[in-house]
Amino acid sequence: MIRFGEEICTNLDAALSREWLDTNGLGGFASGTVNGCNTRRYHGLLVAATKPPVGRFVLLSKLEETLIIDGRRYELGTNHYPGVVHPQGFHYLKQFRLDPFPTFTFRVDATEIEKTVFMVEGENTTVIQYRVKGEGARVQLEIRPLIAFRDYHSLTHENGALDGRIEQQPRQISVTPYGGLPALYLANNADDIESTGNWYRNFEYEVERERGLDFTEDLFNPCVLRFALNSKPNDAIVVSTEPHDVHAVEKYRQREISRRKDNVLRSPVGDDFVTSLAAAADQYIVSRGEQKSVIAGYHWFSDWGRDTMIALPGLTLPTRRYDVARSILRTFAQHVDQGMLPNRFPDAGETPEYNTVDATLWFFEAVRAYLAYTGDLAFVRDELYSVLNDIIAWHARGTRFGIKLDSAGLLNSGEPGVQLTWMDAKVGEWVVTPRRGKPVEIQALWYNAVCIMEDIAGRLGDEPARKRYNSMVALTKWSFNRLLWNEKGGYLYDVVNGGPPDASIRPNQIFAVSLPHSMLSPERAKRVVTIMEQHLLTPYGLRSLAPGDPQYRGRYTGDGDSRDGAYHQGTVWPWLMGPFITAYIKVNTGSESARRQAEAWLAPLKDHLTDAGLGHISEIFEGDAPHRPVGCIAQAWSVAELLRATVEDIYGIRPQDAAFSRGTTLNQAVKTGHRPKCSHIRGIDGASSSLHPGDSRHHPYGSNECSCGATAYGRVSKQAGVETDLIDIACLPLPTNDAGEAIKEGAFCSKMDRGDGLVIVAPEYNHGYNGLLKHVLDSCLKEYIHKAVGIVGVSAGPFGGARVIQNLLPVMRELGLVTIFWDVNFSTVQGSFDGNGKLLEPAYVRRIDKFLKELIWTSRTLRYGRENVPV
Repeated sequence: MIRFGEEICTNLDAALSREWLDTNGLGGFASGTVNGCNTRRYHGLLVAATKPPVGRFVLLSKLEETLIIDGRRYELGTNHYPGVVHPQGFHYLKQFRLDPFPTFTFRVDATEIEKTVFMVEGENTTVIQYRVKGEGARVQLEIRPLIAFRDYHSLTHENGALDGRIEQQPRQISVTPYGGLPALYLANNADDIESTGNWYRNFEYEVERERGLDFTEDLFNPCVLRFALNSKPNDAIVVSTEPHDVHAVEKYRQREISRRKDNVLRSPVGDDFVTSLAAAADQYIVSRGEQKSVIAGYHWFSDWGRDTMIALPGLTLPTRRYDVARSILRTFAQHVDQGMLPNRFPDAGETPEYNTVDATLWFFEAVRAYLAYTGDLAFVRDELYSVLNDIIAWHARGTRFGIKLDSAGLLNSGEPGVQLTWMDAKVGEWVVTPRRGKPVEIQALWYNAVCIMEDIAGRLGDEPARKRYNSMVALTKWSFNRLLWNEKGGYLYDVVNGGPPDASIRPNQIFAVSLPHSMLSPERAKRVVTIMEQHLLTPYGLRSLAPGDPQYRGRYTGDGDSRDGAYHQGTVWPWLMGPFITAYIKVNTGSESARRQAEAWLAPLKDHLTDAGLGHISEIFEGDAPHRPVGCIAQAWSVAELLRATVEDIYGIRPQDAAFSRGTTLNQAVKTGHRPKCSHIRGIDGASSSLHPGDSRHHPYGSNECSCGATAYGRVSKQAGVETDLIDIACLPLPTNDAGEAIKEGAFCSKMDRGDGLVIVAPEYNHGYNGLLKHVLDSCLKEYIHKAVGIVGVSAGPFGGARVIQNLLPVMRELGLVTIFWDVNFSTVQGSFDGNGKLLEPAYVRRIDKFLKELIWTSRTLRYGRENVPV
């Protein structure tokens, strides 16, 4: 939860610098500032996607709200007009929070009114609810909808073409201001509705002024709705492009709360930063027809091929949204043309644009990541393999914009006046960073793509293709090191094109280290990372150009031309922190110190979640300190790459592990009619059990690890139809020989034989697990077959036992146990319980319950299979 009190809410500038965002999975959104004053043309309570995920129109800009207490009027709104802020309702705003929706609490004397805003998934619908607190006073609320009905890139002004008539039906009004645009429905439970028809003139949007754009707008008010707040517990307005029943508001609310909780529970670890990013990730995933796509950023980007392919792994794979990843890959595969992925789907829904050399190459990396997480070779074979082969063929013989493989095995690209790489700013006919020739990251991506194709061809038994790709790989690697390595500088040239190479220090070379397939020796890779750290690393990401370069621009200000001129000339990009962390940890061999350093670098970005776009990561920051956030307030690849790098590199939960585990912490299995126990392992009576390596005398985590087991045991013991037993392996006799007969004599295997599942609570010991636990596990074999298992990872550090889980997962598979989807980690366990072993963090309880639900289902399903389905 993000929460601000009066210190922020009543501070005009502090509140205006913080913006909330809520989305609908169609490309539409609602957004504004903490105090309700619109500062952008993109702010509005209903920005509808009329051709999902594009064709976006600001239909309802805002609601002007007046609170009437015993006849006295209090304006709750805040607006910026020429030379004045009026009204100044922010003085009454006592709290703002995201919980999970934007919620505003106003206080006037002894009366409090709480306003909540949320969108409904899959609809161009926004719900606004009001609830009053306080007794005695007679409280009324007047609401004046202010509509814009214009393209979200534009502004509107008073005009005679607008049809201001409203149509009234029971509990619903509608207005259709212009032909060709949808009607706007306002379902409501107002006590009175009055038609008005007034223009509110000269709203000023301060951020648009700063951006050098038109910044004044007029808005139309068709009616006023009046609510007697004391007469019912909740008042509401459902704003939509389709009719709604206002009495269904609570159903919509609960459905959205449940859906958003599920997004949080998809977080692969219990880390607050990861959990926040997992929740944010959902807001970028949108529908395009029957398939899925990714909005590159809010407020003004549509779905871009490059951004989508870069963001796909982080947005979907650590959170196990494999169906979404598959749908996105299918969407773009269907639009491949002449061996190229679309660069952009225009807002108006016209023909896709193909001016990109790298989006197509990032497609290969997205496919690789999907395959690593899911092992879904059938999907790749049936729907993608021929497309991928065709892409390579087109690049080899040549496609649009001079994109063609040369005789040295390097990929050439570029034509005058065309921007093809991710550094794509263009002002009129001026391409700011043309990078024609052989850009360094394009060669790294090409090499990575061909290596991926060699691997896929081999796995599919396509030996001729595998050999062909193998020969291409060797030539590309040799040529790359010969032509792009800057021996004098100790780093890679940014571009080579036949003339003097471009020795600018830019972040593009980091991909030659971070991508799974690298052409650099370990020594050269480490030198590249060192240069990046010395010249480009900031608290919020990597600069796009070193400050010492004559072309460096440290400020991102002025009109559009000025800002575009600085866009890739020093501006900081947080998405690049992802590949930088990957590369840094890779060249430092995954050491603990490297992981901790990477985690420390992320601290300012964690704080940034409560600044600018709340709960999101901005598109860019200024190159010069203090690195002001600018550009889009919420960027898909910023969120995605930080999520991916944190999970895969800092926590060390790699894709290939996730592909097998489907969950990496609290796993447990249960027998029909029985109930699992866990605390101090002692029996497994036909149910799930917990293996707990030792009591507080035997491990460095003391009573905290016992508390982890006890917590899981307590939750599962409340599940209906389940029996449990508990085994403390410290109480088992030590094995007397390699076969472990003494343990078998202790009835462990017989209990496992009667059980339907197993929970292992394992603390991390030097990146591994207790030797006694290994002896216990090895003492049985046939007793495990086709039974569910779960692992509770316990760590005194920040990684929640992730590495002990990685070590245990292949053992589980070898023993024939089946791991479940969900997981729970106890990180910094010493702070998770009080002195009596009571859990201090309620979020763990929700994760455990989610986990247990699947555990019981899996155990029952497997038991049915063992008893009724012959193998």
